[in-house]
Amino acid sequence: MNHDTSRRDFFANPRMPLMAGLAIPVGILSTLAAYVLINLIHLFTNLFFFGSFSFADRSPALNTLGPWVIAIPIVGGLLIGLIARFGTEKIRGHGIPEAIEAILFGKSRMSPKVAILKPLASGIAIGSGGPFGAEGPIIMTGGALGSMLGQTLSLTAAERKTLLVAGATAGMTAVFGTPLAAVLLAVELLLFEWRPRSFIPVAVSCAVAGFGRAVWFGTGAIFPLETGQPHMVALFSCVIAGLLSGMLAAALSVALYKVEDLFAKLPLHWMWWPALAGVVIGVGGLIEPRALGVGYDVIDDLLHQNVLMQVAISLLVVKAIMWVVALGSGTSGGVLAPLLMLGAGLGVVLSRILPGADPMLWPLVCMTATLGGTLGAPLTAIVFGFELTHDSHAMLPLLAATLTSHAFVTVTMRRSIMTEKIARRGYHIFREYGVDPLERHAVREVMTTQVQAVDAAMPLVTVLEAFFGAGQSHRAFPVVADGVVTGMVDRASLQAWIDAGATRTIGDALAGSTTEVVQPNDTCQQAAARMAVHQLERMPVVDGPGSRRLVGIVSRSDLVRPLDTHFHEEHRRERFWRPRGGASQR
Repeated sequence: MNHDTSRRDFFANPRMPLMAGLAIPVGILSTLAAYVLINLIHLFTNLFFFGSFSFADRSPALNTLGPWVIAIPIVGGLLIGLIARFGTEKIRGHGIPEAIEAILFGKSRMSPKVAILKPLASGIAIGSGGPFGAEGPIIMTGGALGSMLGQTLSLTAAERKTLLVAGATAGMTAVFGTPLAAVLLAVELLLFEWRPRSFIPVAVSCAVAGFGRAVWFGTGAIFPLETGQPHMVALFSCVIAGLLSGMLAAALSVALYKVEDLFAKLPLHWMWWPALAGVVIGVGGLIEPRALGVGYDVIDDLLHQNVLMQVAISLLVVKAIMWVVALGSGTSGGVLAPLLMLGAGLGVVLSRILPGADPMLWPLVCMTATLGGTLGAPLTAIVFGFELTHDSHAMLPLLAATLTSHAFVTVTMRRSIMTEKIARRGYHIFREYGVDPLERHAVREVMTTQVQAVDAAMPLVTVLEAFFGAGQSHRAFPVVADGVVTGMVDRASLQAWIDAGATRTIGDALAGSTTEVVQPNDTCQQAAARMAVHQLERMPVVDGPGSRRLVGIVSRSDLVRPLDTHFHEEHRRERFWRPRGGASQR
C-alpha cells in the first residue's frame, strides 16, 4: 500500500502568521469603532429626545415629548436619506448582506466612506428612535476597516476577505462581548470556507477585541441569567418553542421583503423612504415608548420576566412593525438586537404555557431560536445566547429549540434574511459547506500511467504523422528526453512550426519554453486549478520537481471521475444487510 506522508489535514499556508499579525490592529481598530458607534448612539439619543449634548446612556422611552416624539424619527430619516444620497448608498441596510456581497462579488473591497458614514448614519438612525441594534453597523464598519488595511497592502482577494471578516467579527465582539459567537458567525455566514488560513486570523482579531472591550465596556455578560435545571418534559417544550420561533423568523423575513417591495413601488426617490418609515416609528414610539432604540434594558426585563403579559405582547407587535417598516425603507441599522427582543417577547408569552423548566428559560430559548432561524446560523445563535447570559443550564434547551427553528426555516424558506437581498441583485449564494471531492483524491488515483510520449529528437513532420494522424484522438502529448519531460506539444503549435518552414526537431522547437506539470501526490483540485488557469486539457505527471521524470498523464476527463464517485455516494441507495441474509441491493 502506498502511504503518502506528504499530504496534510490542512494546507500549511506560509502567510498565515502574517495574516494573524495583521488581525491584531484590525481587532484594535474595530474595538475603537465600536466605542465610537455606541457613544454616537448615546449622543444622538440625548440630542434628539432630551435636547442635551451628553454621552450618557439614556433610554428614549424616558422622553417627555408627548406627541412630538413622532417628529424625531422623521428628522432622523431625512438625515439618513441625505447621507446615503450624497455620501454613499452603501450605508443603507443592516450591514451583513452588504458585507457578504463585498466578500463574494467585490473582491472584499470596501470604501473608506463606509467606515466613516456607516457609524454616523447608524448613530442617527438608532439615536432618533430607530428600532435597531448596533451590531449590524459595527459589522459593516469593522469590515470596512479590515478591508481598507488589506487594500493598502499587497494582498490577495482571499487575504483581504480574511481581514474584512476579522474586522466585522471583532466589532461584534466589542459590542456584545461574545467572541466565540463572533468567530462562529464568521464560519457560518461570512468566510464561506473552513480553513486555518482565515479562521485563525479571525479568531485572533476577536480575542483582541474581547480583551479590548473590557477597557470601555467592562466585563461579564450583558444579560446575566441563571435558570434552573430543566426536566425531561422540557424537550417537548423546546420543540414547540423552536417551531414557533421558526415561524416568527420566517414571518419576519417574508414581511421585511414585502415591505421593501412596497417601498420600491412608491413614486419617490429612495432618499425619502427612511423619512416615511420615520412616521411609523414615531407612531409606534408614541404607543409603546420602550420599542424605540436599541432596547437592551427591555431585553433584560423580558429575560427576567419583569414585564406584564400585555406589555410583552404590545412590545412584540409594535417592535415587529416598526423594525420591518424601518429596515424595509433602506435605513441604516442592525438586526440582532431587534430579533433578540422579538424572540424574548415570544418567550414571555409562551412561558405561561410551556412546562418542564424555569419560566425565565423560555424568553432566552425563543430569542436564540428566533435569531438562529432568521440568520440561518444556528451554532452562532446557540453560543451567542450562552455568552449573552452565561446560563450553562440553558445549553441543551438552546440546542434543541434553535436547531428545530433552523430546520423549520430551512424546509419552508428558500433563502434567509441575509441572502434574499443579494439574490434580488442577481447573485445566488449556496451556503452548504462540504469537502470538494477533488480535494479528497490524489492525481495518482486518476492519472493514466500508460502514456504515449514524443521523443524530443523526432523531427516535426514525423511527429505530425505519428501522433496527429488518422486514428489519434488526443490533442496534446508530452515530449520527453531520456524520460524527462521537456514540454507538451499540440497539433496547432506543431502545424504552425511546420508552416513556418522549420526543419528542426521537436526538442529544438520547445527549447526555452516552460511546461506546467503535476506530481502524483498533488490533489485533483490542484491539477484542475492549473488546467483552468493555463487553459490546458492535459498535463504530464512527473515523479518530482527536480527530476521531472514522466510517470503519467492527467486530463480533464480524468478529473471528472471523483465527481462521479461523489454523485453515486449521494444518490445510490444500497442495502448491505438483511434479516434473512439477503444479498445487497440498490
